[in-house]
Amino acid sequence: MKRNVTGKLVVGVIVLLGLVAGASIYYLQVYHFYRDIPATGPQDVTLITLADATSQPIEHSGFTAIDADSSPIRFRACFTTSLTPGQAGALYVPAPGIEPRNAPGWFDCFDAKGIAAAISDGSMTTFLSAKNYAFGVDRIVAIGADGRGFIWPTLNECGAKAYDGSLVGEECPPRPPRPGASQ
Repeated sequence: MKRNVTGKLVVGVIVLLGLVAGASIYYLQVYHFYRDIPATGPQDVTLITLADATSQPIEHSGFTAIDADSSPIRFRACFTTSLTPGQAGALYVPAPGIEPRNAPGWFDCFDAKGIAAAISDGSMTTFLSAKNYAFGVDRIVAIGADGRGFIWPTLNECGAKAYDGSLVGEECPPRPPRPGASQ
């Protein structure tokens, strides 16, 4: 009888520890590492020009963003603009076919599935906002016909190669040293 109670107690403790660990990991990934990014002005939303490949701010309002220091691909932002996709297409570098990554569910202005559907049906167009703002990561801006806009990061070719273990090659910028690594 005593062994049966001890076994149940051990199993109960293991299950409880598993639940606590699972809940902690979920909380850390979905809530803890993210922080709100306050609007700072015109530089919050920029696009790369076709004319000279410089980064230029665009008119926008209602900027809301989140980010996390734990990864360069966690940034997400929402805004509104009077710039139409057609106007932007005449001035800025397009980034066709790039769909957004999901955002945490609590960041409700950013609906990755809805944005992807709008890109697919042509009511939203994507543009390059920043090239290699972190090693192997570009920033993409989508502008909709309705004035809504969204920003998210995406791995570029160098980033995809670096993170899948492929040889990066000379066409990629040098990879920065890892923090704390000896040089």
